[in-house]
Amino acid sequence: MFLQPEASLPDTARVPAPWTLRGHGWIVLLRLPRTATARTAFVDRELQGSLRAAMSALVCVEYTDAPCGAYRELLFVPGTMRFPDGRRHPSISRILVSTWTSVVNGRENWGIPKDRADFDIVRGRERDGFSVSDRGRNLCHVEFETPRGPRLPFRTSWLPGSWGTLAQVHEGRAFYYQPRARGSLRPARLLDGRYDGTLFPDLAAATVLASLRVEDFSMEFPVARIGEGSPTMV
Repeated sequence: MFLQPEASLPDTARVPAPWTLRGHGWIVLLRLPRTATARTAFVDRELQGSLRAAMSALVCVEYTDAPCGAYRELLFVPGTMRFPDGRRHPSISRILVSTWTSVVNGRENWGIPKDRADFDIVRGRERDGFSVSDRGRNLCHVEFETPRGPRLPFRTSWLPGSWGTLAQVHEGRAFYYQPRARGSLRPARLLDGRYDGTLFPDLAAATVLASLRVEDFSMEFPVARIGEGSPTMV
């Protein structure tokens, strides 16, 4: 379900993959109750039956350098699902970004279901706030404790390959892509979270497993492998 249907998107510059992006952000690892509607909210109907959500992820990002221009992003990964290649992959169910160029190219390059929204980031001595709204309606507001302590290095290459290959279904096609990133991590406790529940998954009932500040990262988004998206995937 999109806020903006394909026909309403503006004509904007095409920026083909691969992309190299730089920036910083936050990652919150969550465990949702089995009855939580957020588990399947915005998930394609043909994928819902295969969803496993032992762990979910809320990600807030500020890309300071990107091929399509700097932009901000909020996304949610509810878990893994079984795709037409017969394998399970993490998949983004809801994602909002601050520019139309990111929306159009994200859908076209990787099948990522991006919508445009308004973003506000407030930084303070004790806490940082990240808010996303659409036409004055607040979709998500989270606040994090200002990170302290040493930075720990992080590389996605240290993770098992099966964890890093994401997949999406868009306009009858399945997209598979494996982003690579490196940067540093510090704990940044989640202090507050408010969610619309209609235009963004309601994560209020989730248990926070870890909350991290990702700093000075560089990320590479490769050209996606594209196959047929079958309605009988599960």
